Amino acid sequence: MSAAPGPGRPRDPDVDRRIARAALDVFGDTGWAGFAMEVVARRAGIGKATLYLRWTSKEALLTHALNTGLVRVADVDTGTLRGDLVELAAQILGLYGGPSSRAALRLTLEAGTIPGVAENYVAMREAQFLAARAIVRRGIDRGELPASVSITMLLDTLAGGAMMHALSTPAEKQEDPAAHARQLVDFLLQGTFTRVDQP
Repeated sequence: MSAAPGPGRPRDPDVDRRIARAALDVFGDTGWAGFAMEVVARRAGIGKATLYLRWTSKEALLTHALNTGLVRVADVDTGTLRGDLVELAAQILGLYGGPSSRAALRLTLEAGTIPGVAENYVAMREAQFLAARAIVRRGIDRGELPASVSITMLLDTLAGGAMMHALSTPAEKQEDPAAHARQLVDFLLQGTFTRVDQP
C-alpha cells in the first residue's frame, strides 16, 4: 500500500508516473532478484528519499506500479460477441506487446514467490478470468454461439494466439493491434462455427 502524502508540497503526478514506469522497467529487466529501491530511484531520475516518502517497501512500490502501469484485461460489452472478443484480444496484445510486456511476463513467472504481491496477482488474474468468461457467456445468451461451445478452449485459443503474436513478432513487423485483434477473432470464430457445424 502506498504511503499517504504528508503535509507540505503536494505530490507531483508526473514524478509518480516516472517512478511507476521505472519500477516496471527494472522489474521487467531484472526480475524480483534485481528489484531494489535505489535502482528504481536511479532509473526514475529521483533521490531515494523521494521514493521512501511514497512507499515504505519495494513490495509496496512494485504493487503500485503493477496496479497503475499494466494494461488490464477487463470486461467490455460492445453489444456483439465479435466486438467484445476483438476488444479482449486487443487488451491482451497491449499487455504482452506494449511497453510493460517484460514486466507482465516476469509477473506471470514470479508473482507467486514475491511477498505481498502474490495475493494481488491472484485477485487480478481471477478478475480477468471472470471478465473473459462473461464475454463468451453473453455471446451464448444472445445466440451468437451454441451452448455446446467450450468457453475454456475458445478463450485459451484467443489469449494464446494474441500472446504468442505479441511475443514472437518483431516490433517492426507488428501491425496495428486492433487490426490483428480483428483478424484473430474472425479466424477463431470461423473455426469455432466450422467445428460446431460438422456432424
